[in-house]
Amino acid sequence: MKTPNYHDFYPKELIAIGADDLITLKESDTYNPYSPSTHWLIAVEGVQLPQPKIYYHWKVSVYPANSEGDFNWQKPYYCSAPMKLIDHAITLASSLAASSIKDELTSAALLEKIS
Repeated sequence: MKTPNYHDFYPKELIAIGADDLITLKESDTYNPYSPSTHWLIAVEGVQLPQPKIYYHWKVSVYPANSEGDFNWQKPYYCSAPMKLIDHAITLASSLAASSIKDELTSAALLEKIS
């Protein structure tokens, strides 16, 4: 796996990047013209809190990836705020996946960042 949270990293199926989302992605800091992305990788990631008992918060990350699923874990396109419940993270990941299928992920992620 290509992330330091490999044991707490739950990716959804790759989703092809639509034309409108690709235009916005190309304008972002995340885009790498030397390794062009064709798909979104949306994942729920566990972030272990520093305390004696093992306790996690959860975040949703969206990574530009190629068709093989290769991505740069250090440069997500979008990363949510930490959430206490994994159910909330799964719901957000599903919502972002639905937006990406409609070629509206970049606008949905922007709205999520604002709210």
